[in-house]
Amino acid sequence: MAEQTAVARPAFITPDALLDHWQGHRRLTRRVIEAFPEDQLFTYTIGGMRPFGEMAAELLAMAAPMARGLATGEWETYSPGAIGSRDELLRLWDESAPRIAEFWAKIPPERFGETITSFGQYTGPAHWQVLYVIDNEVHHRAQGYVYLRALGIEPPPFYARD
Repeated sequence: MAEQTAVARPAFITPDALLDHWQGHRRLTRRVIEAFPEDQLFTYTIGGMRPFGEMAAELLAMAAPMARGLATGEWETYSPGAIGSRDELLRLWDESAPRIAEFWAKIPPERFGETITSFGQYTGPAHWQVLYVIDNEVHHRAQGYVYLRALGIEPPPFYARD
C-alpha cells in the first residue's frame, strides 16, 4: 500500500470572511429589533416562546463575549442581563459590533482549530462555537420574524445583510 502524503487544503472560509458573514447577520437582526413596536419587544410571545427582546439580550450576552474569549482566553460568565427599552437594546447592539471586530482581529487563526471551553461550560472546537453563536442568532431572528408577522408587520428581507 502506498504511503499517503498530507496535502494542505485551502480554508473554506477565512476568519475575516466569517466575521463579515456574522456582522451581516447582526445587521439584519438589528433591523428586526427596530421593526418591533416598543410595547411588544419585551412582552409579546407565542406558544410559550420568550419575548424577542429577551432573545436579543441573549444574543448580546454571547456575541462580543465570544470574540473576547477567543482573543484573550478570558471568559465572562454568561449573563444576558435585563434591558429596559428598544433604544437601550439598539444602543448595546451597536456598541457590540465594533467590540466584536476589535477582539476578532486579535484571534490567532490557529485558535479556531483548538478545543476550548466557553463561558465556563461549553466545550468544543472554537470554530464550532462561533458557528453556534451565529446559528443561535439566525434561529432567534426567525422567531422574531414569526412574531412580527403575527403582529401584522412585514419583517425585513432575510437576505438584506448590508
